[in-house]
Amino acid sequence: MNKIFHFAAAALLLAGCGQQNGSSNAGASQTETLPLVSVITAATEKVPQTSLYSSTVQANVVNNIAPQSGGRIQKLNVEVGDFVSKGQVLAEMDRVQLDQAELKLRNDETELGRVKALLDQGGISQADYDQLELACNVSRSNYRNIEENTILRSPVSGVVTARNYDRGDMYAMAQPIYTVQQITPVKILVAISETDYTRVKKGDKVSLIADALPGKEFSGTINRLYPTMDASTHTFNAEVLVPNSNRALRPGMYARVTVNFGDNLSITVPDAAVSKMQGAGTRTVFVLDADNTAEMKVVTLGRHFDGKYEILSGLQAGDRVVVKGNSSLRAGQKVEVAE
Repeated sequence: MNKIFHFAAAALLLAGCGQQNGSSNAGASQTETLPLVSVITAATEKVPQTSLYSSTVQANVVNNIAPQSGGRIQKLNVEVGDFVSKGQVLAEMDRVQLDQAELKLRNDETELGRVKALLDQGGISQADYDQLELACNVSRSNYRNIEENTILRSPVSGVVTARNYDRGDMYAMAQPIYTVQQITPVKILVAISETDYTRVKKGDKVSLIADALPGKEFSGTINRLYPTMDASTHTFNAEVLVPNSNRALRPGMYARVTVNFGDNLSITVPDAAVSKMQGAGTRTVFVLDADNTAEMKVVTLGRHFDGKYEILSGLQAGDRVVVKGNSSLRAGQKVEVAE
C-alpha cells in the first residue's frame, strides 16, 4: 500500500515539473529578441562616370638629327641627357662644300650688282639681267641647303636621348647623329572602347598617375581623337597632352589614365549593404517594409567609388536599405531598427 502511494506522489511531482518547464519554454519563445539592424534611406546623387586605362608616356615630338648625305663629323656639341633649345647647334659636318657654296654665292651677288648698274645705263637687256638674277637665287638656295646640312640645329626644345657617332666619324646614313625628344609637353595614347566613342571629345580633361612617381597626380587634355577603330580590339586612340612643365614625366613611363565621361544621377548605397549570392554572381540588398520585415532585392551595380556602389536597377529612392546586420538576415524576417 505504501509503495503504491509513493509511486503516485512521484508521478504527480514529475507532471508538475513538466508543466512548469513547458510554461518556461513558451515564455522564452515569446520574448525572443529580433535581429538588430541599421538602415539608410536610398537617395540619388551625381556619380562620376570614370574609366581607368593603362598606357605609356611618349615624347610629343621625336626628331632624328642628321644631314642629307654622308660626310665627316667635325664637331659634336651636346651629350645624351642634355636639354637643348630650339635652334641650338648640335653638330657640325665638314665645311668644304659649304665654303665653296658661300664663295659662289658671293661671286654671283657681286656679278648681279655689276650687271644691275649696266641695266640702269641701258648697257644690258632686261632678259640678260633676269637670267643672272635667277642664277644668283639658285646659288643662294643651294648655299642655305648646304648650310642646313652642315651646321645641324635642333628643330625643337627638348632632351637629347641618343648619340650614335663620335667626333671624326664618317656619317653613313645608317643611324641619325642625335635623337632629340620634346618632353614639354608629353603625350599619351589611350585606347578607349568604341562604345564610348560618342562620350569623349577633344578638350576633355583627364587625370593620370605614373608608377615611377608615387604620390603625384598629373592632369592632361584630350588633344586628338583618332578617326578609326582597331578591328581586333574594337578600341580607338585618344591622344592626351600633359604639360609636364617640371619634366617629371619621361617617355617610356607606365601611366594609368582616368577619363571622366560625365556624371549620372543615380541611387547609391554603401558597399556594406551589398551582398553576393553564393554560387552566383547575383548582387542583393535587404530592404525593410513598413512593419520592418526584410525583403531581398536583386540589384544591378554600376560604378564603385568612395566606399559606395551606384545602383542601376533594383532600388528606388526612399527605400530603407539595411547596411548593418544583414550578414545573417533572411527574407521575410522581422527586424528591429537601431536608432
